[in-house]
Parts: sequence; structure tokens; C-alpha cells
Amino acid sequence: MTHLDKESLQLKTDLIGMWNLVISQLNKTHEALINFDKDLAHEVVANEKRVNGHELKIDNDCENLFALFNPVAIDLRFTLAVLKINSNLERTGDMADGIGRFILNGNGPFDEELLKVTQVIHMYDEASSMLVDILMAFEHENTKIARSIFKRDEILNQININSIQVVADYIRTHPDNIEQALFVLSIIRKLERVGDHCKNIAEEIIFYIEAKVLKHASKKQKAE
Repeated sequence: MTHLDKESLQLKTDLIGMWNLVISQLNKTHEALINFDKDLAHEVVANEKRVNGHELKIDNDCENLFALFNPVAIDLRFTLAVLKINSNLERTGDMADGIGRFILNGNGPFDEELLKVTQVIHMYDEASSMLVDILMAFEHENTKIARSIFKRDEILNQININSIQVVADYIRTHPDNIEQALFVLSIIRKLERVGDHCKNIAEEIIFYIEAKVLKHASKKQKAE
């Protein structure tokens, strides 16, 4: 194993560590939302500094790898992909932090009917699952799993599209619970962004492994 191989393996290990932290952050906000657990939400907000610390270290390590080894071909694609995946993971961490703050600002447990009609819990389950599966795709260099993310992101998009009308209908029948309804609408927006970040990561994995750039490709091209 060359020195470049060792540095790349360490970079991959560090990125996976950050990934698992971000997954944990998202799962904790999921639990905090269901149980209105402000202590857990506060933990998520406090841990945001750890996510940012991971991002800065990985960025710095990528820059050092470029400077010291001048990687080419698949090594270059890998390092570029890590840089972009790192950025998307940090932004996903920001989404979890934002949701945690909504929960901290809440005045009481979220109405179960509101959570049900907006499908926010289903959306959470799907977003969390996507984040775990795309990690598996990265660890095992599996572009088939990566490609499955594009179709699943459409589920989140549809819930997001429907949410304005659903929340408006809920507010009309529950005018005393407008604040919670708006919080849930904002959470849905953030979960939709988590799906977008997962999709971006999937594109980077395919680029790294297959040397295909999918950033502006059609849905049909991404599925191929």
C-alpha cells in the first residue's frame, strides 16, 4: 500500500465517522420531535460544533492530499468526491440543527394529528434511511444503491409539494395551533433539503467510481 493509499483510506475513515455523526444527529431530532424531548434537541444543537469540526478537518486533509501527492485518475476523483460529500454532510447537519432549534422553541408536544396528516414522520423515516443507504453505497462502492436514491428523493419532494395545502387545511380547522403547524412545515422543508443532499452525494459516488458526471443529467440518464 502506497503512502497515497494510506492517506486516502484515512480520509475515507474520517468521512464515514462524520457521516455516522450526521445520521445520529438526524435520528435524535426525529426522536425529539415525536417525544417532544427538549434535552435531546439541545444535545443536537450542541453537537453541531462537532459536525463543523469534522468538516474543517476533512477539508484540510483533502487540501494536503492535493498538495503533497498530486492525485490523478480515480485518486483525483475520490478526493474531489470526498470534498463535495463532506460539504453536503455538513449542510445535512445544519438541517438537523435547525430542526432541533424548532423543537426547543416549541411550547408543548406536537399534535399527533398534525404529524400524521403532514406525513412528516414518514418523510423522516425515508430521509434517515436514504442517508444510511447512501453511506453503504460509499463504503462498498456500490453505484446501484447510489442510483436508487434519485427515485426515493421524489417521495420527499411530493410530500413537500403537498405540505402547503395540507398545513393550510389543518390551520383552518385548528386555528389555535398555527405555530406548531408552521414549525412542522419548516421541518418538512428541511427534510426535503436532506433528500437533495443525499441525491448530491449519490452523484458524487457515481462520479468517483464510474467517472460519470450526473449533476445536470436527466432522470433517465441518472437511472442508467
